[in-house]
Amino acid sequence: MSETDWKPTTATELASLVLENFENERRPLIPCGGRTSLHFGYPVAGEPILVSTTALESVIDYPCRDMTITVEAGMRVEKLQEILREEGQRLPIDVPEGHRASIGGAIASNASGPSQFGYGTFRDYVIGISAIDGQGRLFSAGGRVVKNVAGYDFCKLLTGSEGMLGAITQVTLKVRPVVECRELVWVTVSDKSLIEPILDRLNLSATNPVVQDLLNSLGAAYVRNEAKLDLPAETQVLCLGFEGSQQEVEWQVRIVQEELAGIGEVSSQPLIGEAADQIWHALTDYQTASDDPVSFRSRILPSQVAEFFEKADEAEIAVLCHAGNGVVHGHLSDHVTDPHVARTILEPLRAIATRQSGSLTVTHCDPQWSSDMDLFGPQGSDWQLMANIKRALDPANIFCPGKLWRERN
Repeated sequence: MSETDWKPTTATELASLVLENFENERRPLIPCGGRTSLHFGYPVAGEPILVSTTALESVIDYPCRDMTITVEAGMRVEKLQEILREEGQRLPIDVPEGHRASIGGAIASNASGPSQFGYGTFRDYVIGISAIDGQGRLFSAGGRVVKNVAGYDFCKLLTGSEGMLGAITQVTLKVRPVVECRELVWVTVSDKSLIEPILDRLNLSATNPVVQDLLNSLGAAYVRNEAKLDLPAETQVLCLGFEGSQQEVEWQVRIVQEELAGIGEVSSQPLIGEAADQIWHALTDYQTASDDPVSFRSRILPSQVAEFFEKADEAEIAVLCHAGNGVVHGHLSDHVTDPHVARTILEPLRAIATRQSGSLTVTHCDPQWSSDMDLFGPQGSDWQLMANIKRALDPANIFCPGKLWRERN
């Protein structure tokens, strides 16, 4: 931590620091927890101060019978899950690098992993939130005490806000019971033309998978290697995950294998116990940038998955798609050593996504590359709405200026 970083121990102290900054220097502020998403967006303009929430890590209230918990935003996700497990409960969101990520940072980036297909994202679990705006004012919504302003739904507005609107200090979350059993099915698909029929068949399945992740061969090899398991990864792989009682999980695994067996050259292998947990963890952390020169997230229609994978294979991009949601995470090959080459590679993929009102966002690249990269692509009417909300809640542009709008740098 540099000498210009802040590490307040209470929300009141943080509010005082922000107010003093607003009344004097008005330096840019970057809220951060585990620092797992600091690379997202363009470099923040000016000489920013990192506002660390890691000392805000207390449990405020845990009425476990109500299936809710209120904690300070700096608590690590892994620690939160440990506290919940003691009461037979959990937050059913797979947060990448949960041992580092703070719950506030995970909410600000709306982080989620493979089980978002079955359980949703943080927008489905945040029922109360408190934060501090650029003028040092505390605002809150939801939870046991409602202090909403201007008609905004702050629980949803701050989820995925990337620190642009304020520093989250406290959250109240819905939680669920721990499941008895978890299994995965590793399905190899030899022909890309089978992807769409398989996804269509799963829409009519008698089973209810909570994970429905599709990987090309490069992505499958990455997941297999991270899990340190000997699994086939020469073609496309579909990972299906099931949770519940042991009886219902075993039934679903058997039925889904029978349903897929009649669709072309498809083979499947059930994974249980430690093997299932290792693959699940590798799928969760797949989106983490690692040493790849460029990583991206795209949003497409499920009907575009096969076409997107075809282009990704041509460019030697490792991709994973949450097939039921149309969210794709990709990593360019480390052979790409120039931002202009990276742009050329990404343009056809972005064209596929935007054709049906989707998007492609560069989530990580070398900071020196960002000035030559179009990180977000075409800005539609929703971007103007975001800019209006930013101006309403942070008129002095204190939090993360230039992170999304390069022209403000």
